[in-house]
Formats: sequence, C-alpha cells, structure tokens
Amino acid sequence: MCISISQVSRFRTNLFVGSSYCERVHGWFKNNSTPKLLDIRSSSVNSKSRWVRRNVSTTTQGGRSNTKSSVLGGAVPVTRIVDEESTAKIQQQQPFGNLQQRLAENKDLSSLLTVIVSDLETTGLHRVKERIIEIAAQDLAGGENSTFQSLINPGVPILNASIHGIRNDMVCRPEVPRMEEMIPIFLRYVQSRQKPGGYVMIVAHNGKTFDFQFLINEFNRCSYEIPHNWLFFDSLPLARESMKSVDATVKPKASLSALGDYYNLTRDGDAHRALSDVLLLSQVFQRLTIDLKLSLSDLVLRSYTTSDLIAAMAKNKKA
Repeated sequence: MCISISQVSRFRTNLFVGSSYCERVHGWFKNNSTPKLLDIRSSSVNSKSRWVRRNVSTTTQGGRSNTKSSVLGGAVPVTRIVDEESTAKIQQQQPFGNLQQRLAENKDLSSLLTVIVSDLETTGLHRVKERIIEIAAQDLAGGENSTFQSLINPGVPILNASIHGIRNDMVCRPEVPRMEEMIPIFLRYVQSRQKPGGYVMIVAHNGKTFDFQFLINEFNRCSYEIPHNWLFFDSLPLARESMKSVDATVKPKASLSALGDYYNLTRDGDAHRALSDVLLLSQVFQRLTIDLKLSLSDLVLRSYTTSDLIAAMAKNKKA
C-alpha cells in the first residue's frame, strides 16, 4: 500500500524489526521482512504562517485494495463507509461479552491481531483544548510501508515548540493536512496493515492518560468513530512492572528515553518527535514483553477497548 499526499518525501531511514521478539512473542512476524518507511512529513520553510483549507488526495495501491479518493474538509470520507462495512462483519462474527477475554482465548490469535506502535505530539497537555500536531505509527510485523508519519495543521498557534521543535511555519502549509483530513488517511494506513477479519492493538507509552485521550477527543470532534476492532495498550505500566525487578542502584525511570538508555538502544532522531519516539518505543516494547515473558494473549488481556477508555475519562472528570 502507498498513501500519498502532495509533495510526499521519503525519510532516509531503513527499519528492521528483529526476529528474537517475533519468535518469543509474535510468532507470526516474518523474520526476513524489512519494513519500508512511509513518510508524509513536511519540512519547514521560511514563510509567513497561514491557516488554510484545501483538497487532500489519498491513494491506495496494491495489497487488498486499489482505490483513490479525494477528501475535502467538510465532506463525508469514503473511509468511514469502508470501516462500517468491516466493523459490521466483525460484530456479526463475535458474540457479546468481554472482547479481550474472547480474543485472548482464540487459538488463531496470531493470525487475527496486528500490533501498531504509535505516538503523538500536541500543542499542549489539555486533552480537549489542545490539538495534535504530529502522528507516527509502526506495524511491528514489518513489511512494505509499515511505518507512517505526518505533521498536522492544528488550526491554532503552537506555543510549546521548545518541547518538540515543531513550529508554526512547519504546519501552516498547504500540503499539511488538518485533523479532519488526517483521520481518514490514518484509518487507511491502519486498514492496510489489518489482517482480514482481524483486530488492531494500538500501543503508546503513557497512552491511557495522554495519547489515547487525545485520539478519542479528536475523533469525536471531527465526527468520526474509532473502529470497534481497535484495542489500546499502554506500555507505561508494563515498564514500571519490569523495572521493579531491576537493582535499585541502576533502576531507571519509566520514561521512554530512560528505558532506551537502560536497554542501550540508539534513538533515531530527536526526542519528542513522533517518529523518533515510535521507533524507540517499538524496540523498548519488545524488550519489555520479553523481560516479563508475556504472551500475545497476556497483552490482549491488559489492553483497553474504546469504551474502557471513555469510562475511565468520565470517571477522572468527576474526580
């Protein structure tokens, strides 16, 4: 699959997902697959900032489909129709009950589940008032176009560039999509990685209290529903659990950067950039699951549905 936005650029990095993790936890990974990076990142230019609306085209080639559609800011995207059809099929196949429990007990789990590591950068910490300005993801199974990244025009000024290095002039460009335009593009990427009739687990570090809340709020603001076959996994509790067994004299914090240092991993890019964090988390997540001897079923049982996250958000709001 190839997704293109005007002035697509290729990120100069070759990715490889090692086979040790594949053998220990996700046996369905292809040990000889070398992922290719899909990058729709836009570089900064020296120009005046301006908030614009424009057509964004997405193209899907090869794989399971061959479609091309134009996504306009206020139009109903065709991706939603595709997602509703696939979701309806999944709901018909599955009985009511705890999704995680039923999925974890499935003997064909490895042929159903796709694990995608993700990261977001935002204009601030408030989950409702602030906006997403960058998104990146990587399918741990590897393969062609397994990695996704793009800046996002938030439609509001960026005042925290000192944290992530993303400036207004980098996102206020015609080729940088707004969130309502990015959602169908991201859905197409996830759908291209999803196994037929399967499920997707989105992994993020501190995802339950940060990334996933932003995603849910932004999907809701843009009048989209998160697909019912998505699960969400927060790797932060996993890190804290793993670090409990580490000698107190060398025990690192559970932050992503600290974990990268602990495992002696090399970061590709700057911290607090979505793609750099995704590439590092992909490696850290693998190390954590191996250290804790977790199976794929164990991960599913520790995951959240969208309903679980919404309920937690409502509970925290009342507290």
